[in-house]
Amino acid sequence: MRIAATSMAMLQQSCSVPLARAASVRSLSLAAAASSSVPTAPSTALDPRVLLGMSEQQLQQLAVDLGQQSYRGKQLHQLIYKRKVREIEDFSHLPMAFRNELQEAGWRVGRSPIYRTVTAADGTIKLLIKLEDNRLIETVGIPVEDEKGLVRLTACVSSQVGCPLRCSFCATGKGGFSRNLQAHEIVEQVLAIEETFKHRVKNVVFMGMGEPMLNLKSVLEAHRCLNKDVQIGQRMMTISTVGVPNTIKKLASHKIQSTLAVSLHAPNQKLRESIVPSAKSYPLYAIMKDCQDYFQETSRRVSFEYALLAGVNDAEDHAVELAELLHEWGRGNHVNLIPFNPIDGSDYRRPSKKAVLAFASVLESRKIAVSVRQTRGLDASAACGQLRNKFQKSPLLAKTDEIQSQPKIAMAC
Repeated sequence: MRIAATSMAMLQQSCSVPLARAASVRSLSLAAAASSSVPTAPSTALDPRVLLGMSEQQLQQLAVDLGQQSYRGKQLHQLIYKRKVREIEDFSHLPMAFRNELQEAGWRVGRSPIYRTVTAADGTIKLLIKLEDNRLIETVGIPVEDEKGLVRLTACVSSQVGCPLRCSFCATGKGGFSRNLQAHEIVEQVLAIEETFKHRVKNVVFMGMGEPMLNLKSVLEAHRCLNKDVQIGQRMMTISTVGVPNTIKKLASHKIQSTLAVSLHAPNQKLRESIVPSAKSYPLYAIMKDCQDYFQETSRRVSFEYALLAGVNDAEDHAVELAELLHEWGRGNHVNLIPFNPIDGSDYRRPSKKAVLAFASVLESRKIAVSVRQTRGLDASAACGQLRNKFQKSPLLAKTDEIQSQPKIAMAC
């Protein structure tokens, strides 16, 4: 049996005709990235004139439409993704006239300020980011040192403000749901982690606040940007889901090379419904069939997340049933066991280490690849299931906000 060394790595306009054309470049590419019939909650109408998330080609076209040479678009790309400049007025490599024209047309970079930073004893850092509409989201940076002493940095990113699915063991769902994130609001989380650690992010896991499949369009747009513009390999990214009907098929059609992680948490339908309320609308046999089809379509192994809850789903009989379920639906599966992280207001308990190892041993003896996730950031409320944001239900009042000016300085828990 392999005990995972990492925590989550195994586990991405204006009235003038030229400006209108420039804005349409972004709109067309966003629509093409991932058109989907995925049901999503209404989101706040935010300003679309954001540079972050645009490709180098789109930025070049924007420069041309504003009367500049196309190489100015390449400079924009470098300033946004490499140098991580947050404000247009700080684009010192660009002519003042070009900077003024961008601002007068209403364009902005699209970076948000860090509201709070919390550092755990193990080096994990949780960032609270304040969005344009005063909503707060959390993103987590997890550094892991390998046997050679090199640090591999994983960014755990949110896809929604809160979560509407309300899994019984998860802190995020208890805080309510506000809206979906836009693609640039997902991308900026990775840039913020890189700035905070002064280190390149190696892995990205869509396992923070929210259900990625309920915001699949923005998630796929962010995935493209993280891969092409931020230069993070597709195989270094994981998209997690508790299961939303029809979306696994939609994801498979894009044939991305990232890992799909399905939060199973139970080996049978009855137990799963008691843990994951949304399972009532997406039966276990249906989600397993979609995972089987996903593997056949993409040749990418599906990873199954299984949160171990003491006395609920952690018995050896449950492990036997889980192994039988996985064998029934095909080969090439992997199970990532996640010992429950205690949260306020929950009756669930963390299983003993003996119970966790026994569960894993049963799976391994039945030829199921298994890993046990190492808990990280527990004292910073940054571990999986701990992303609780007390400000989710009510946006902050801009006049009374105290924003942390430098994300490099961490606060004590």
